[in-house]
Amino acid sequence: MKLILLGAPGAGKGTQAEVICQKNNIPTISTGNILREALKSGTEMGLKAKTYMESGKLVPDEILIGIIKDRLSQDDCKNGFILDGFPRTIPQAEALDTMGVEIDAVLDIEVADEDIVTRMSGRRVCEKCGSSYHVLYKQPSVEGKCDICGGTLVQRKDDHPDTVKERLEVYHTQTEPLKEFYSKQGKLLVVHGQEKVEDTIRLVLEALEDLT
Repeated sequence: MKLILLGAPGAGKGTQAEVICQKNNIPTISTGNILREALKSGTEMGLKAKTYMESGKLVPDEILIGIIKDRLSQDDCKNGFILDGFPRTIPQAEALDTMGVEIDAVLDIEVADEDIVTRMSGRRVCEKCGSSYHVLYKQPSVEGKCDICGGTLVQRKDDHPDTVKERLEVYHTQTEPLKEFYSKQGKLLVVHGQEKVEDTIRLVLEALEDLT
C-alpha cells in the first residue's frame, strides 16, 4: 500500500497513520523526518538540502522530492509507505509523478474548520512532561494541573485560535487543491472525521480495504 494522507491541521492524521502502519507493517514518512535522515546520512541530496537549510532558505521541490525518492527506495518501504505532509502543493504532486513515485491512493480526512478550531484551541499540554489534555474531551482531575506529574497545563502558541485559523487558511489555499488533482487520477478516498477517534479509524480501514 502506497498512500498519501491529506487533511487539514488537527484532522487527526497522525492517529490514523499510526493505525494503518501497525496494521500493514509499513512506515510513515514525513518531510521533517526525511530531511533529518538525509542530513544525517550525508546523501548527495541531503548535502544539497543542507546548503539551503543552513542559509535559512526553503529547500527546492526538486531536491526535496529527490530525498523522498531516495527514502522510498529503502528496504522498509518495499511493502508500501504513507506520505504524511507531502505533497503540500500541486507542483510538488506533479514533480512526484514526474519522478515516477507511484501512489495507490490518497486518503483525505475531512473535518469542518470549526471542529478543528475547537479541537486544537482546547488542547492543553503539561509544560513539564508534555502530556496532553483537552478542556472538553480530556480534562485533568485538577484543573490546570497534570495528572501524571502535577505540572502546569499550558496552551501552545500553535494551538491559539488565531494561529489555527491562519494554518487552516494556508491549507485551503495551498494544499486543498490536491483533492481535485488526485480525484482526476481516480485515487482520492474521502473519510469524514467523526467525534470519536475509533469511529474514524473504522471508516478509514473500511476505505482502504481494497488496497490491502
